[in-house]
Amino acid sequence: MRNLLVWRKLAIPSLVGNIAEPLMWLVAFGYGMGALVGEVSVGAAAAGGAAKVPNILFLASGSICMSAMNAASFEALYSAFSRMHVQKTWDGIMNAPVSLDSVLLAEMLWAAFKALFTVTAILGVMLALGISHSPKLLLAWPILLLVGMMFSCIALIFNALAKGYDFFTYYFTLVLTPMMFLSGVFFPREQLPTVVRIISDWLPLTNAVEIVRPLFMDQWPQAPLRHGLVLAAYTVLAYWVALALTRRRFRS
Repeated sequence: MRNLLVWRKLAIPSLVGNIAEPLMWLVAFGYGMGALVGEVSVGAAAAGGAAKVPNILFLASGSICMSAMNAASFEALYSAFSRMHVQKTWDGIMNAPVSLDSVLLAEMLWAAFKALFTVTAILGVMLALGISHSPKLLLAWPILLLVGMMFSCIALIFNALAKGYDFFTYYFTLVLTPMMFLSGVFFPREQLPTVVRIISDWLPLTNAVEIVRPLFMDQWPQAPLRHGLVLAAYTVLAYWVALALTRRRFRS
């Protein structure tokens, strides 16, 4: 509630900033390069084999997962670090009968809902552009909320380890950026070498894309239980590690 009240003062600029980059990716690669590429083969057709979908649809269904990842990560890194280390907001809250565990849980949930606000705005633009009108997109909201929770938990691990803002550059450069290019956001993963594709199968963003993309195509995901369990496992494990590291930081 505290974070929501603060965010409301800058809600419009915040949303515009969060949706500007993914929309630029969408315009540049979806409409620009998409005119050259045409259709993309997706090997997740319900009847087996590869399905042909417009490149703009392929990119939109992947980029909305990427947007959830980025929005949750930025909030759980830069904003959470400011409240924890720079502004000492966490210390002020814990002067009341509120535990550190509760503060960390609230930060995780806030980052996830911040990601959900962002993807909702982006999804509205995509619907206005007519990229997809599948009624199955209603199911994408709870999935993207889980994606936001997962990446906020992962980001909170690095938040607990950081000594300054520069530390987060390693996370974005060495973790998030490679994952964007290996998880099927911009091109089908079938193009990857076999070993890289096997590794890609277990990346958190890959499993998010594998669930959300078929919904854009008005299809049901293949192996949704497997992908859902992978997302849940990453979320639980990352939250447990983040909680342990944050407790250790405050004890020291």
